[in-house]
Amino acid sequence: MKLNLLTCLLTLSIYSGYVLSEGDSAKGEAKAIICSACHGNDGISINQEWPNLASQHAKYIIKELTDFKNGKTRQEPTMTAMVANLSDTDIDDLAVFYASKGLKISEKVKEKTARGEEIYRRGDLQKHITACIACHGPDGKGNGPAGFPLLSGQNPKYTIKQLNLFKDKSRTNDINSIMQDISQHMSIEDMQNVADYISILH
Repeated sequence: MKLNLLTCLLTLSIYSGYVLSEGDSAKGEAKAIICSACHGNDGISINQEWPNLASQHAKYIIKELTDFKNGKTRQEPTMTAMVANLSDTDIDDLAVFYASKGLKISEKVKEKTARGEEIYRRGDLQKHITACIACHGPDGKGNGPAGFPLLSGQNPKYTIKQLNLFKDKSRTNDINSIMQDISQHMSIEDMQNVADYISILH
């Protein structure tokens, strides 16, 4: 747990000088028309199994789209096909567009789960689960310069799916394997509770 926290802090210092993408939001909006079929017109997904992109850090979106395009550390047939012909400029434009959209918090989960909040804010020492707050912040906003994504308002089903992909190492594009390490110690109940808490966190 201490090692993962240290990794977060070291990563923050390394990327503290990062300059945001110079993409064009207006051009990104035009290019995002095809993306809206799954991710909605404003980056709010129409399906719980697909991620909300609104307000996500531009740097993170660029990294994920690039990883999909490379097809080595993050594989998803639909996304691989969608990004195959995108240029670096296209990716920058899309990233800036989605980063500019307002975040909407789910109202479907009426109450925070005590267990989900506990794991997010304090972790679980006995199970060796590092607190999510260490990298993603107290309000789930993440840290753009350090490469840690926004989690606030994310769809629970999508969050659980990604945790499972990290756990079975089908997804390996996390910084220094942080999420792969943490997810190894999480039960499906832990994942569900954290995902529900994240969906209303802001």
